[in-house]
Amino acid sequence: MSYTTTKKFTFLSLLKFTVPAIIMMLFMSLYTIVDGIFISRFIGTTALSGLNIIYPFMSFIHAIAIMLAAGGSAIVAIRMGEGKNEEARRTFSLIVYSGIFLGVFVAVFGSIFINEIIRFLGASPALEKYSYDYLKIIILFAPLSILQTLFQTFFITAGRPELGLRMTILSGTANGVLDYIFMKLFGMGMTGGALATVSGYLIISIFGIVYFIKNKKSLYFVKVKMELETIKESCINGSSEMVTDISSGIVTFLFNIVMMKYMGEKGVAAITIILYSQFVFIAVYLGFSMGTAPIISYNYGNKNQEQLKRIFNICSKLIMNSSIGVFIISLIFSKYIVGFFTPEGTEVYEIAKKGFSLFAIGYIFAGYNIFSSSLFTALSNGKISAVISFMRTLVFIVIGIFFLPIVFKVNGIWLAVPFAEILSILVSLYFIRREKNNYGYMQ
Repeated sequence: MSYTTTKKFTFLSLLKFTVPAIIMMLFMSLYTIVDGIFISRFIGTTALSGLNIIYPFMSFIHAIAIMLAAGGSAIVAIRMGEGKNEEARRTFSLIVYSGIFLGVFVAVFGSIFINEIIRFLGASPALEKYSYDYLKIIILFAPLSILQTLFQTFFITAGRPELGLRMTILSGTANGVLDYIFMKLFGMGMTGGALATVSGYLIISIFGIVYFIKNKKSLYFVKVKMELETIKESCINGSSEMVTDISSGIVTFLFNIVMMKYMGEKGVAAITIILYSQFVFIAVYLGFSMGTAPIISYNYGNKNQEQLKRIFNICSKLIMNSSIGVFIISLIFSKYIVGFFTPEGTEVYEIAKKGFSLFAIGYIFAGYNIFSSSLFTALSNGKISAVISFMRTLVFIVIGIFFLPIVFKVNGIWLAVPFAEILSILVSLYFIRREKNNYGYMQ
């Protein structure tokens, strides 16, 4: 673990440590939406709808990865804080090997049942081909998708967040360039977009494998034996992050159904644009939480309550003060963000632009909810973290999707996420106050 996890943190030093993770998540979100932008511009908004239809299955793959990454990294960081470095390396190696195995399983299962998956997700005849061409590539490279998420997280745990940032920038740049080459110059359509995406997975996966084989300073690959209890503990501890991703897939599925009912395929394209834009703004908080998690885990394992209280206090103030700024920025740039996907004046543009102003209200509350869930994961309390995530990303949103449109029609669909974030912050604050004496992160 880098010295930076043991020094006395100030506002600036903590922010400096987390900036690489924030920028990394921003680039990850950007190279996620780059596909959407190129697909919408070069193929059409119908193809963009086809991409959104299969998003729930892509979320499922990422959910597996983030569950192992978040849950496993917290355990590894705690063990390093306790001085159990060899045990930490065995846990790290076991998590990575397990991720590869699960990725292969998903690739085989998904390839066999790909048509059934697409139909189950609600693709109309007009969308099926677009969905199939993209998903077939993503499924084949599922092991690399999982690996790149694991390595990005463990770079931070190993005290090298800048490595994850550099690799994310490189892979994101490659994805954007190859999107243009494959879709625009070679006319490969959705298949080209998918190949550009997995090229990013490949870059980070190869670098991660090489780094953790050659690096002998903190974390590196060692021989392991099957420890089901460790895998189980990692899965439970990372269950909140898994719930967030699976819930995202379910919610997208429900948004698609409701939008198809109210506004047809153009409505699905509009909600796709809004959900893609959400990646960018939420990425700030995801990156910050990812960057602070190993510091919190390390100091909790090291029983340094003074440091823990200082970090929690800085994080809380920073998130609450920045949330208003993120909300204002999202409103200022909303027309430009929507315009990246579809030209101004089109029906899809007008639907998305109107919905953005309502949807963005949720950014005021999202940051603290994300940090609260991440906090308990870092403290190895996956149950509370999962409850916060489950209520925020699924239960409250589903309630909003089903009931708000009855009163507010289409506006109710856009308000479902802000509705969920407002209710979730009450849940977050409840657990923060209830558990403060158990973990010692506040007076």
